[in-house]
Amino acid sequence: MRAAIFNEPRSITVADRPDPGIAEPTDAVVRVVLACVCGSDLWYYRGESEFEPGPIGHEFIGVVEDIGADVSDIKKGDFVIAPFAFSDGTCPHCRHGITTACVAGGFWPMNGDGGQGEAVRAPLADGTLVRVPGSGHSEEMMRSLLTLSDVLATGHHAAVSAAVGIGHTVAVVGDGAVGLSGVLAAKRLGAERVIALSRRPERQALAREFGATDVVEARGEEATEAVMELTDGVGADATLECVGTGQAMETALSIARPGSMVGYVGVPHGVELPVQEMFFRNKGVRGGSAPARAYIPELLDDVLEGRIDPGRVLDFETDLDGIAEAYAAMDERRAIKSMVRVGSL
Repeated sequence: MRAAIFNEPRSITVADRPDPGIAEPTDAVVRVVLACVCGSDLWYYRGESEFEPGPIGHEFIGVVEDIGADVSDIKKGDFVIAPFAFSDGTCPHCRHGITTACVAGGFWPMNGDGGQGEAVRAPLADGTLVRVPGSGHSEEMMRSLLTLSDVLATGHHAAVSAAVGIGHTVAVVGDGAVGLSGVLAAKRLGAERVIALSRRPERQALAREFGATDVVEARGEEATEAVMELTDGVGADATLECVGTGQAMETALSIARPGSMVGYVGVPHGVELPVQEMFFRNKGVRGGSAPARAYIPELLDDVLEGRIDPGRVLDFETDLDGIAEAYAAMDERRAIKSMVRVGSL
């Protein structure tokens, strides 16, 4: 099979890899239909996080081609969503809803299989893969289904972690695909007012279409002042940090009202928490790697019923041969999120 390969920072190519097969009786092999590039992949692409040369990627949907002897819930021919972490669904952490901490689980790329390739071995298939009902899904629907593998679930996790509720004023730091998904998630959970921090017109427009009522174009102290002015000096009832940098976290905490929570899902790079300030203002931080598998069933219903259209964050499309451009487009902020068309149903 062919797959995207990380060679070194700013070098992503396509190479032949061994076809995946069943290694454990709980495995399935998924033929990838659509994949995409994650904002977290850019940390490796830019050389800001270490990554071993080899297959890359962790967001994909596809068709089950083979299953192990112990797989009972997933069948050959099923069209499935693969969350970015695999999990058994039965361990104490999975039962508690944190499937990304599964004692038997892990993350793609795994054992030479990355999500940006023609096929992937999926461990713990019954606990990991989610079957999509129906057939003949539209192109728009396919894009939205792809977001369930990570980005929509991650934005939702930020909103859940920040305890977004009905009637709340919510601020979202970050206008990438996760931040925009956070705007959508906050609106879905009943927020009355959603303040999106964004400096790019095309992202501002999508944020408004997803439910943002206000846009703040500033950064740093200017952003804090703007949000505080919009909230009459109170701050946000819930704040979503969807970037992962020190400045983003600093801004998020500065605009969170006393007694509120910052839901953080940006992979932390250079983040230090001001614990003294948090203590005296009773501000909390909660979040981390989104347990996408736990969220997919409820989000899937809203996607299939057309109540939300998260696939609109995928604004750049290519095939596997164009994988290098898919990364470059996101790195240069020419794209919010790149989709890679790998196969067909």
